[in-house]
Amino acid sequence: MIDPSCGDGEFLALHRNSVGIEQNPISAHKAIERAPGALVHEGDFFTWATETHERFECAAGNPPFIRYQTFKGETRKRAIALCSDLGAHFTGLASSWAPFLVATAGLLKPGGRMAFVVPAEIGHAPYAAPLLEYLVASFAKVQVIAVRKKLFPSLSEDCWLLYTDGFGGSATAIDFTVIDQFAPAQIPPAPTLHIDLGEWRAVWNQRLRPYLLPASVRQLYAQAVADPYTHRLADFAKVGIGYITGDNSFFHLRPSEARRLGIPDAYLQPAIRNGRAMPEHQITKATVEAWKRNDDPVLLLRLRQGQHLPKSIRDYLSSSAGREASQGYKCRNRAPWYAVPDVQIPDYVMSYMSGRQVNLVRNAAKVSCTNSVHSIRVKDAALAKRLLPEWSSPFVRLSCELEGHALGGGMLKLEPREAGRVMFPAASVAAEAKAADIEGAISTLQRWRHYAD
Repeated sequence: MIDPSCGDGEFLALHRNSVGIEQNPISAHKAIERAPGALVHEGDFFTWATETHERFECAAGNPPFIRYQTFKGETRKRAIALCSDLGAHFTGLASSWAPFLVATAGLLKPGGRMAFVVPAEIGHAPYAAPLLEYLVASFAKVQVIAVRKKLFPSLSEDCWLLYTDGFGGSATAIDFTVIDQFAPAQIPPAPTLHIDLGEWRAVWNQRLRPYLLPASVRQLYAQAVADPYTHRLADFAKVGIGYITGDNSFFHLRPSEARRLGIPDAYLQPAIRNGRAMPEHQITKATVEAWKRNDDPVLLLRLRQGQHLPKSIRDYLSSSAGREASQGYKCRNRAPWYAVPDVQIPDYVMSYMSGRQVNLVRNAAKVSCTNSVHSIRVKDAALAKRLLPEWSSPFVRLSCELEGHALGGGMLKLEPREAGRVMFPAASVAAEAKAADIEGAISTLQRWRHYAD
């Protein structure tokens, strides 16, 4: 057996003929002490996997969940290159665990099998798609076990389980098991359903998370996807992120600060900074006035290249706070450093991370927004006028849950690409939908992201 990231040897100690690789020298030495019969290599797994001629009957482990922001450098280059050689092509946004699984599979003997703890991201992350495609093309059996209650209660990360068998074969379906709580067993639990690969690709955008729902709800959603009168948000609006200042505390002023500094109103743009500040239906002039009365930091210092700046602003830019802000990564990599780019006036503003429901509000006051919320700019006014009143309907709320993904703390996160896929069903499909069934499906997905626990 091989464990590609063996840590302190917990898996190695349970197998009498095992090999482990561990980059952390302290953990590697603990693994040697804990599993004296195992062979432990200290170093980078991807380097070792590229050079070794050893092959294994099985693999098990808990690969590191290192997100793309810190999974970088030469290690990342070796990992991506090795996976590409094996037939799995990851983008620059892949977290480390997915390449770990592909590289480990490449070390198996024909007929070999794997069992791994994996993040629940395997059910929704875009980079999970090339991993799963590789697995179904390389193993006769691929099983994903979705576990609702946390395997590791002290971690914010939800974890599922992955089991594959028959390396060298190919699977005709993905076996999917849905359980509330995991209990150790000698064999994998029975599949709840066999996922058709064609449907998984065509209807669900290579995501497994929709299969947490009853077949009747999935069938209705698939019917809406296939109906030519169904629309996605991206059909009539552009979803983007707001501006990035590089130093929010410097560029966003309270009204009292602006008055004290003598900053003229012409250089200040009212802005919504996060989803917590969003009203229920629309941002009006009264909303902005309320922000100002509360002395909230809602006035963006909006300066442009080549613009004449009054002395009060020049003094603020040259202050100690200005000098500190100018050295930040975003600021020092733009010219001039104080001109915040991509300041837009969206038609609507959408919450980026949400609890019970994704909030979409009309921007009647024409404020700008930071990248903590989404900027919605309408492309087809007639279609938007017809469809957006349905935003709070059960079907559209379910679509937000399905197209978005769970984040720690029970939150639902919608990336711009995901938000653009939010669906407004054809009238004929909406008429067939039973409100109780749709509300039940929404509650199910909220329980799985621990919002309704």
